[in-house]
Amino acid sequence: MPDDPRLVLFDLDGTLVDSTPGIAASVRVAAAELGLPEPTPAQLRDMVGPPLQDGFATVLGVPPADVDRAVAAYRAHYTAGALLDVAVYDGIPELLATLRDGGATLAVATSKPEVFAVRVLEATGLRAAFASVHGATLDGAVRHKDQVVAAALGAHPAARPAVLVGDRAQDVLGAAAHGLACVGAGWGPGGPGELEGAGAAVVVATPGEVPAALAALDG
Repeated sequence: MPDDPRLVLFDLDGTLVDSTPGIAASVRVAAAELGLPEPTPAQLRDMVGPPLQDGFATVLGVPPADVDRAVAAYRAHYTAGALLDVAVYDGIPELLATLRDGGATLAVATSKPEVFAVRVLEATGLRAAFASVHGATLDGAVRHKDQVVAAALGAHPAARPAVLVGDRAQDVLGAAAHGLACVGAGWGPGGPGELEGAGAAVVVATPGEVPAALAALDG
């Protein structure tokens, strides 16, 4: 095992698990409660990844005064069961085992509230693979990717170099804010060219390709 282990950060939604069904159902409920039109498939896709408050404002156009009400409606439905309407992507357990066997330290950095992230990871059997989990606060004070990446880096100061694996532009930009490369998870819901356009170091099509991508980043 290396003396200076690599820290590999993982996004959650769209990277480790397909959480689109539960998120989409909860967004529909919130939109209906606010009297908004039925969200389009593209809008539902774009709600997977960014902070919830930002998604309602920028993707669905919810006025600032109504964002808190939208979040509350969403969470009421989400925590009632939709939270666990997720599926682990094929190849993720094997990927995590391969990285850990190679000496990497693994952590989650997600814009999902940390309490929800932990529940998802525990329910899917993935929690034990990660040394720590870092997510948003329920009040939204911490919700952006650069904030949760900062928390993960602070929790593992001895593990270098670090890299983030994520499926949306926010992941690439949040990693870049700390000088980290991002391996784009091309199996997630991001649109064509999104990861490349944001500056991902490399985009891979399957979890099984991540170890080789990390090795290439090492030069």
